[in-house]
Amino acid sequence: MKKILLTLIILLISIFTHSVFAQDTFKITGANFDTSNSMIVLNIPDESTEPVLNEIKVVRMENPSRAYFDIPESILIIPRQNWKFNTKGITEVKINQFSTDPNVVRVVVYYDEDFNPANLKFLRIKNNIIIKLKDTSWKDEYFHRTYRDEHSSASDFYEYLTVEVPDEAPKESIATQIQQAFNTTVQQTPKMDTPSLIKKDLKLNTKYYISQITPRPNGVLLSGFGSVTIEKPMILQNPLRIVYDIPNTLVNRDIRNSEYQINETDSVKIGQFEVNKARIVITTPNVTKYIPVYSTDNQSLLIANLDKLDHKSLFTNTSDIISYNIEKTNTQTSSMILSFNHPIVHGIDRTNQRIILYLYNVARYNEDTFNATFKNTYFANSNIQLLPEVGMKLTIPTEPDTFINTYLGADSKTLKVQVTTPKRTKPPVEGGKKIVLDPGHGGSDVGAIRGDITEKEITLDVSKRVRNILEKKGYKVEMTRDTDKTVSLQDRVAFSENEHPDIFVSIHVNSSEKPEITGIETHYYRQESMSLAQTVHASLASNIKTKNRGLFKSKFYVINHTTAPAILVEIGFISNDGERAELVSDKRKQATAKAIAEGVENYFKENK
Repeated sequence: MKKILLTLIILLISIFTHSVFAQDTFKITGANFDTSNSMIVLNIPDESTEPVLNEIKVVRMENPSRAYFDIPESILIIPRQNWKFNTKGITEVKINQFSTDPNVVRVVVYYDEDFNPANLKFLRIKNNIIIKLKDTSWKDEYFHRTYRDEHSSASDFYEYLTVEVPDEAPKESIATQIQQAFNTTVQQTPKMDTPSLIKKDLKLNTKYYISQITPRPNGVLLSGFGSVTIEKPMILQNPLRIVYDIPNTLVNRDIRNSEYQINETDSVKIGQFEVNKARIVITTPNVTKYIPVYSTDNQSLLIANLDKLDHKSLFTNTSDIISYNIEKTNTQTSSMILSFNHPIVHGIDRTNQRIILYLYNVARYNEDTFNATFKNTYFANSNIQLLPEVGMKLTIPTEPDTFINTYLGADSKTLKVQVTTPKRTKPPVEGGKKIVLDPGHGGSDVGAIRGDITEKEITLDVSKRVRNILEKKGYKVEMTRDTDKTVSLQDRVAFSENEHPDIFVSIHVNSSEKPEITGIETHYYRQESMSLAQTVHASLASNIKTKNRGLFKSKFYVINHTTAPAILVEIGFISNDGERAELVSDKRKQATAKAIAEGVENYFKENK
């Protein structure tokens, strides 16, 4: 009797346990598609049951060519997804709740001859299911760029395509999902008898996906997958804050525009600044103390306060430098290459006068070999030293307008520091610094116009105000025009070249077909102009209450053909009613002129 009772209890427990486990499901709360990385990102809550990804089977079908796979024990919380693409390879993706008993989500991928379903791979990274649709192995065989001075680059990835989703679905589901993921707006086709489509050209990013942000007592930890690159930080005022941009990066929509407290005085905010760029803003009185620290796998980035960093917590194994090399690309570009016997953990501190690399787990190096290798090179004045409880500190002095890149090997055992120096072709100017101001347009070329308000009048007025401020400070200022006259682009460049100024600043007013757009922009083209653009734009952003649209690398004629460091500032949008009213006011004109002049002065102070 006891044996029978025991058997019944075991059977009941088994049935109950099976029933409970059968109900364990995970919820899919969001879906993003990144064609550049060729992957689908499915968002699931942290508390969800771990999906059994190794049980997913891919089934191929023909007419049309497609493959589908089922994700077991899953519930699609969002409405079904149906994305169409005008690119080669993948042509359409559908995600829907295939069944509810059992709970199964099915993903169907339609493709042409350029796609191989055998490349489909599945992995779980934190609260995301990643479905890799292609083999996206490294094109760059070894080195990945970890840091760059440049705020825009030809290497930045943009992929143009059209996404179409059925208009029959609720707008807060499919359309909003995609638009929130890539910061675009919804456009709708006219109503017809058949379901219409929502169409929008998108630019999708690649290389890195930030899935999570974690505040720590010493800073903030960014977790993700891909390969992270960080740009030279910007320091802004009112309030005092440091800004880090991460190019070719998509931020998990669940953490966008979220603000976190680091400690009593410091806070951090993360956002999707551009369609292909993440922005990290740390508000702190200690802006000069924060630096990025890279993990050995380059999947995580710690932006930390140097004074509060626990260096020993960053690594488990120490490393030694085992070789030293110099690589010269051309007369302007050369690289220091250091190789290690174990992966390294490193941090980067960049100022206008130097770059400092903290190699936290490096214990030994050969000073004689280091000095001999880099003697008679750009790196001859570099200083290398071991610091107690820190590791190795490498300091490389840089000239003004020097352009820096750093690269880490795929195995994190090689570090390359690439330096590009500016061209020095203009003769030295005797006396004080000279600036050429270029008021945009003039004469028969009115520029942007709204009613009786013209760009040419605003730019001339603001330029004269900038000249007055700078001349009072002792600077020598020349203008390509100081009256309402027509000056060709070629004549503006010729004027500047004849004056041999230290810098060239062109002032313009922006315009857009979308009247809601506002804000300031600063454009540069050549690398030696980048620090001037950063400094002037930071002053504008701090002093003008409008949207900060950022820095752009643009091939405008006047900033491309002038020899001196040259920038073009767009001081606002004449196409926006509110901003246009401000642009013609004395208050906005004077504030803009003061901000540009302060930016110019700060540039010369930083580049003595």
